Amino acid sequence: MSNETRKDRDRFKSKVGFILACIGSAVGMGNIWLFPYRLGQYGGAAFLIPYFLFVGVIGFSGVVGEMAFGRAMETGPLGAFRKASEMRGGRWGEWIGIIPVIGALGIGIGYSVVVGWILRFLIGSITGSAMNADAGAYFGEIAGMYGSIGWHIAGLCIVFLCMTFGIAGGIEKLNKVLMPAFYILFLLMAIRVFMLPDAIKGVRYLLYPEWSYLKDPKTWVFALGQAFFSLSLAGSGTIVYGSYLSKKEDVVACAKNVAMFDTFASLLTGFVIIPAVFSFGLDPSSGPPLMFITMPMVFQMMPAGRIFAIIFFCAVFFAAVTSLVNIFETPIEALQEKFGFSRVKSVIIIAVIAQLVGILIESGDRVGVWMDVVSIYIIPLGALLAGIMFFWVCGSQFVKAQVQMGREKSLGAWFEPMTKYVFVGLTLLVYVMGIFYGGIG
Repeated sequence: MSNETRKDRDRFKSKVGFILACIGSAVGMGNIWLFPYRLGQYGGAAFLIPYFLFVGVIGFSGVVGEMAFGRAMETGPLGAFRKASEMRGGRWGEWIGIIPVIGALGIGIGYSVVVGWILRFLIGSITGSAMNADAGAYFGEIAGMYGSIGWHIAGLCIVFLCMTFGIAGGIEKLNKVLMPAFYILFLLMAIRVFMLPDAIKGVRYLLYPEWSYLKDPKTWVFALGQAFFSLSLAGSGTIVYGSYLSKKEDVVACAKNVAMFDTFASLLTGFVIIPAVFSFGLDPSSGPPLMFITMPMVFQMMPAGRIFAIIFFCAVFFAAVTSLVNIFETPIEALQEKFGFSRVKSVIIIAVIAQLVGILIESGDRVGVWMDVVSIYIIPLGALLAGIMFFWVCGSQFVKAQVQMGREKSLGAWFEPMTKYVFVGLTLLVYVMGIFYGGIG
């Protein structure tokens, strides 16, 4: 059973459900936490120019590749890498496939601590405790050693409970509710923020480039990293979701929708956070504290701020849960495929591992180190290996046939060079530059 495609494999029931699940996977902390402060650091609109360029290139090749790879092999990275190597007469691919599985588990463990912080801020906004405290001290208490274990456990329980219901009954239904809710809540936030005094200064910052930033290589490097991680390219979750996709669907069209809505989510959060920060004269380049310290300060100063703090952290929590569901799906699927475990048993095993290891890194400093190690050394390596395994090891004819499947319009001559050389080359650059710069996602 471990080496064959399971006949009772769960699947998405609809194309919309699949696309929403992939959007839920992509829309997460990279969009809400990382993107706004990258905008603040690298000139607002100036950062958007290379970012849009790289999203166009990566979204049209990397996302397509990972979706098609999973669908072709009907399994996650462990089985997909093995089947790719079998096409070359070996079974060594399974050992390489362990890397993206470990990467997904590792990043999920780190994110689960952050989800606990978000849940604490959401409840604190509802009760008022987060609105009546010093924002820095409040977050310092949460992010201190074992400062949010209860919230951490609660967040994980919500995530894994949803996952026990499977793909169609759990993940698909969850994303059909939470993803539209995320966009609606952030649109409400954007409307309110635009009414604040001097918010227009932040809007201008996002619309009129400071051209000098484009001369800085870091602007281009970090824009590449942001596009890469924002689209959830890791050789793991998108492959797994692709493995649950019908052969009748057009993966190129699906990838376009994911890239488009993920970019819209990033812009939406940017147009909420940056104008709000400008309105109250705070620092838009304050870095990682932007979401957990600067934004609570904004809500404390904003009329009816408590209501909008609830809306904000509710939307952030929705995005975080849908991302975490995708991330943990990779190791859960690996247990099901490799050992033939039931869905519930696989979820319980990963839940126990995530909780035990998560408690060990339950502090801001430890989480930071953990996330840096995983995001710099493992996640981009998993994406690079997936690109090599599909675009190079499987062979151009096989790849083109799999991507063409379910698509009426024929792929052009651009496809092979764009995937084999441009995408794999950019992925290698992300990996090398990530190590050089200490993390670019």
